[in-house]
Amino acid sequence: MDFVTLEQVRTLAEAIRRQSDIHPRVGLILGSGLGALAEEVTSRKETDSADLPGWPRSTVAGHEGKLVLGRLEGAEVLILKGRAHYYEGYSMPLVGLPVRVMQQLGVETLFVTNAAGAVNPDFQPGDLMLITDHVNLIGMAGLSPLRGPNLDEFGPRFPDMSRAYDRQLLEMAKEAAREAGVPVREGVYVCLAGPSFETPADLRFLRGIGVDAVGMSTVPEVTVARHGGMRVLGISGISNKANLDGNTTTSHEEVLAAGEILVPRLTAVIKGVLRRL
Repeated sequence: MDFVTLEQVRTLAEAIRRQSDIHPRVGLILGSGLGALAEEVTSRKETDSADLPGWPRSTVAGHEGKLVLGRLEGAEVLILKGRAHYYEGYSMPLVGLPVRVMQQLGVETLFVTNAAGAVNPDFQPGDLMLITDHVNLIGMAGLSPLRGPNLDEFGPRFPDMSRAYDRQLLEMAKEAAREAGVPVREGVYVCLAGPSFETPADLRFLRGIGVDAVGMSTVPEVTVARHGGMRVLGISGISNKANLDGNTTTSHEEVLAAGEILVPRLTAVIKGVLRRL
């Protein structure tokens, strides 16, 4: 069955509760090549997602498929080192399942990160972009993580998405970046289905509709998070420059290499926001 049931969510949440005495209130999803942030966690308990029945497992390099419970900057957190994607063959509701489980565990605030390609020609590899809004092209085409019976226990049938990314968290992130001396951009993210990278014509189209960065994740998770009333902070790590003219190529190796530059910057900003919560 493609839909997520309340029984699935409760079963997985109970399995995670048995792993640790930590009661997370903050969840973090770490994108391609960004998993090193989890090494900062203390009192940690790490679980392989393969040990959780029905959990969507990633098959992509740079996504370890680990869950980490512990403390970071005094906050009790649940960190996902990597994520599953629609292009790996999962339904959209299953892509959103980990966020549902976080909600069942009592997580109220979600930090979601990704490695993204630049669409804005001013953006450079290694930049951090605070996500101010997104374009849900896949969802507009009908592939929504909320498709199927509504889980009334979490949220309404028709959730509002006018403020998908929490403005107070955005201000905290900007303050944390200034404090750490980390330059940040702000912009609009779009999720495409993948797994192929975009053509120059794709990128020119996306630029024309106001997109600044493009990836293959995040939006389904944010949709589920907002349905359940979670506050969301989204951060894209820019992994490659905009290829609007077709003169360069893009590879996943390039994306992972950019993570070495991005992780210290991302760590500084996220830890700064946690201190302010």
